Amino acid sequence: MTYAERMETKLVAAFAPTHLEIIDESEDHRGHGGYREGGETHFKVCIKAEVFNNMSRIARQRAVMTAVKQELDERVHALALVVSGTEINQARDHKSKIKNA
Repeated sequence: MTYAERMETKLVAAFAPTHLEIIDESEDHRGHGGYREGGETHFKVCIKAEVFNNMSRIARQRAVMTAVKQELDERVHALALVVSGTEINQARDHKSKIKNA
């Protein structure tokens, strides 16, 4: 099982996402720190799940990092995260209501 598959399995089990995308960006980092031949060292994870509603950005990222800690400890050098809940951005909506009042 690849590291991307392992992370996918863990993220689906932990968060039941409505959207999950795991992109291996390792080749973009060839020659840089942490790169290993064969890739699977640098990933971008885009995940959207209801469980992230009402969590801060930092709490969301920590939850994802905790779920894939084993992969980070073993081979994954860098993990770029785009983590969101399923709720509408209430802060943005509130600002637009004030502006339009």
